Amino acid sequence: MSTPVEGSSPVSTDTEAPSGLKTLALPENASTHGPRIDALLGWSHRFEAGLAVIALGWMLIAVWRFRGARRAASDGGTKRSIAFVLGLALTTFLIVDGTLLVGSEGYLRDVLWNLQVPAEDPRTVRIEINAHQWSWEARYAGEDGRFNTPDDVVTWNDLRVPAGVPVWVQLVSTDVVHGFSLPHFRVKVDAIPGRVNQTWFQAEREGTWEVACYQHCGTSHYRMRGELRALSSEAYAAWLREAGRQALQAYDADDVAAHWGWDWRTP
Repeated sequence: MSTPVEGSSPVSTDTEAPSGLKTLALPENASTHGPRIDALLGWSHRFEAGLAVIALGWMLIAVWRFRGARRAASDGGTKRSIAFVLGLALTTFLIVDGTLLVGSEGYLRDVLWNLQVPAEDPRTVRIEINAHQWSWEARYAGEDGRFNTPDDVVTWNDLRVPAGVPVWVQLVSTDVVHGFSLPHFRVKVDAIPGRVNQTWFQAEREGTWEVACYQHCGTSHYRMRGELRALSSEAYAAWLREAGRQALQAYDADDVAAHWGWDWRTP
């Protein structure tokens, strides 16, 4: 197997609030495009809370109004009441689910599936990820700009990217289906054996966040955690340059298992 460069050892991250208290809120957003998803979820939750209040209030009114009834209704009500309930249910469905559908489709079209953005940006960082039980193996092209060459930088459970720059990820799995998840970037994509999937994101600021697996992939699934560090452009360039130098020194042409990279797939 390939040897990770210095500073890329597996790490454990903690996503709890600073005070140690767990919260019901979404993980903090670190993505340039994350607020769009958060706004959609927030609107949906507020509307659903309003519906819950209305439904509970309606039930309390019914209980109070018919508190003296000696028997339950023998049928489903009048045609008028049935039509009213069905109309109300259909309207609610169209408003709530319709808004989620339109908002989600817009996000997919404009951001998540719009690979032209990273493809056309000369600053884009490209990363190949090999998922396996139970770790994330990442590969960066070295100065030659090509993957699976002697100057490639390979890390384990350690992704480093520059802040404010598109990061284009292509990934596969060597064993079972894994789920590449960046909760703080609102990004999830499956890693599937024999298939190259891809996604992209952009860090809004410098910081350190969790890389998680959201598909149960075996007995040690809980250990499949990594760390993503968003660095300044200067710090990232310095790290990649030094890591590439170390990779050249450690390159072993006979280590077949280490040469798992592939030619980059363009949309």
